[in-house]
Amino acid sequence: QLTLVESGGGLAQPGTSLRLTCVGSGRPFDIYQMGWFRQSPGKEREFVAAIRWNGDRTLYSEAVKGRFSISRDNAKNLVSLQMDGLKSGDTAVYYCAATGLSDLVGDKNEYDYWGQGTQVTVSS
Repeated sequence: QLTLVESGGGLAQPGTSLRLTCVGSGRPFDIYQMGWFRQSPGKEREFVAAIRWNGDRTLYSEAVKGRFSISRDNAKNLVSLQMDGLKSGDTAVYYCAATGLSDLVGDKNEYDYWGQGTQVTVSS
């Protein structure tokens, strides 16, 4: 069982930045493709970004491309999401997830392990 724990959420003003971190434990971390998803009240959980096991490829949703950046440090068992230029529409609970698939995917149903989520609120 891979356990994932997110941190770094909070309240931010529009145009500012936040950095989310997810730490994994319980299983080897570097065999998984890692992803970030988010969910707002009344909406489906949606894909944000993903990164391959060795960090050589990334994938972003159109909504965050150019503003968010995903990275990972396998030596520390962590994956991060740098969020710049925050907008009110980025307000959501953000989840870290892991999949054993070999390719990057944005389908939440392909992810095997999930964290508990961290709240991000963007408001002035």
